Amino acid sequence: MQRCKWCNLNNPLYVKYHDEEWSVPTHDDKKLFELLILESFQAGLSWECILNKRENFKKAYDNFDIDKIINYDDKKINELKQNKGIVRNKLKIKASINNAKIFKQIAKEYGSFAKYIWHFTNNQIIYEKHQTSSYLSDKISNDLKNKGMTFVGTTIIYAYLEAIGIINTHEENCFKHVK
Repeated sequence: MQRCKWCNLNNPLYVKYHDEEWSVPTHDDKKLFELLILESFQAGLSWECILNKRENFKKAYDNFDIDKIINYDDKKINELKQNKGIVRNKLKIKASINNAKIFKQIAKEYGSFAKYIWHFTNNQIIYEKHQTSSYLSDKISNDLKNKGMTFVGTTIIYAYLEAIGIINTHEENCFKHVK
């Protein structure tokens, strides 16, 4: 069975992520929130690095419970900065808390974050190849930045849109490719 070239076949976590999760259309706000936080931590790093730390992130971030995260205080921030199992970047940690608050505001305004994020394509999946950004990722990135989010540049948002299935970029030789 062939997979996208980027999938490290020697990493069972990566293979499972590629086969079962990546580019599967997601409308669950909890999952959308988790992936947005993880993608924001990816800035400057590889997705494989973040994926390998995902379980540590889940533990450190209270299983991505948004209501807990929006109330993180300096004590919790310091705890996260000391956690060797996650990415210990103070700016990214603070951004994750800020972005959680904005995520929740967007969900309240639109009825769910899923309705917000999917409205940009009228609930349609976009099929593209070999890109790291697009007009769509630029537009969503700018909108999220205007709402106050950080670590949501166009490349991060493009990767996020791929992860949540709005953009499908499975390679032509991949068994997950849609013809």
